Amino acid sequence: MTITGIAAIGAGIAVIGAGMGIGKIGESAMNAMARQPEIQGKLQTSALILAAFVEAVALFGVVASLIV
Repeated sequence: MTITGIAAIGAGIAVIGAGMGIGKIGESAMNAMARQPEIQGKLQTSALILAAFVEAVALFGVVASLIV
């Protein structure tokens, strides 16, 4: 397997991890809103910020795997 193939596998793993992280954030946010609907505004803002952080880490992983 060439280094390009290994980099592609690393990029794929980073993207899968990001998808799982965002899914977990969404699941937890929906559970919290079902329990306490009055905090929906604050919770939505926090969930969007957390999703952006997960995407940033995934992007870093993809770039790092492609640099190698």
